[in-house]
Amino acid sequence: MNKSATSASQATAGFLNTDWNPRDLPADAITRNVVLRTSDGAATSGSLYRPATPTDTVVCVMHPREFMACHYLIPDIVGAGFAAWSQSPRSVGNDLRLEHEFALFDVAAGLTFLKSQGFARIILLGNSGGAGLYAFYAQQSASNPGERIARTPGGRATNLAELEMPLVDGLIFVGPHPGQGALLLNCIDPSVAVAGDALSVDDSLDPLNAVNGYGGPAATRYEPDFIERYRAAQRARVARIDAHARQLIERRMGARRRIKEAGAQATNADRRLAGHTPIINVWRTDADLRCFDLSLDPSDRKFGSLWGADPFASNYGAVGFARQCTPESWLSTWSGLSSNATLDKTAHALTQPVLVVEYTGDQACFPGDVRLIVDAIASDTKRHVRVRGDHHGRALSSGEEPGRLEAGRHVARWLREMFAS
Repeated sequence: MNKSATSASQATAGFLNTDWNPRDLPADAITRNVVLRTSDGAATSGSLYRPATPTDTVVCVMHPREFMACHYLIPDIVGAGFAAWSQSPRSVGNDLRLEHEFALFDVAAGLTFLKSQGFARIILLGNSGGAGLYAFYAQQSASNPGERIARTPGGRATNLAELEMPLVDGLIFVGPHPGQGALLLNCIDPSVAVAGDALSVDDSLDPLNAVNGYGGPAATRYEPDFIERYRAAQRARVARIDAHARQLIERRMGARRRIKEAGAQATNADRRLAGHTPIINVWRTDADLRCFDLSLDPSDRKFGSLWGADPFASNYGAVGFARQCTPESWLSTWSGLSSNATLDKTAHALTQPVLVVEYTGDQACFPGDVRLIVDAIASDTKRHVRVRGDHHGRALSSGEEPGRLEAGRHVARWLREMFAS
């Protein structure tokens, strides 16, 4: 090998060792891709990975809006002798219309298919936002059909009482945050002075104002009184968006009622209102004080958030949580005050064996939040492990093993202990 090739090989090896872990399934694994139709008429797809040795236990991986077919823990699951099922939601990469109550139909379609394939035991693995979705499913599936949530926060009938929802036998949460709405409640910027104006700032609440304690990566410190005012203002901003969302829904429903009463005499104005789906732009949603003041709920995390180390770019830019929502998706998914898919509302119903894997350098799932999740889980058979890594299980420093490898070993060990035949 020539010198340049050797250098390239060494650089590649160093990158692979510190940033990611390109692993494949065991060579004798069997893969099957399927397309399913949910009972409410939506299409969803999944990939089933079977080990060479037959098993009656399958571990499911899903996120309400992300593609998970290449999830890094699938090789660990199959390598441990269990089947893995990776499912895509009905709207991959797009949460514009995501209502968690209807995402449960996607989960149910996948689990019903797995039961038809002969799997007797089903384990749900929720990574990041997948934890909120799967905990919500476990809670609703364990409820008597007549006690399931009848309407979404936006007022739509869920029809969950009629949905076949296979029960699950265990849950794994990896890098879990307390639910997408609860996550946003902690990171939405309350200093937006004028709703809809992304550049309007109330200086007294600005987390990036030096007067309030911002000092960049090395010197940001917020005082308790500012933190208290800030958290209260975050809740107030979410409450205002909730009220706006409900007003938009009522405007449309009012038009539909008038059309029904007027029949052929209905006005075009009402027809337009009844057919229109308004979009809410939610600016500035990357401002959790814990991302900048590392003394708050301390951990191994670095300055910044999932979206980057420059809070001006991540908070004011186009990419971010909940940037565009329908009124219904805001209330169901992103409102920490209205969403049903938050762990504080669902963890009490989780009585199955549960494994929680916390990454110590996570910039979205903070130690205090994970402790609350673990404490709230009702199961008598729950285990909480902490692994060095960032939110995606990558290494925290050069030359260090990626945390996802240790996480995979914990998952494989727990599965063997709990569910080996």
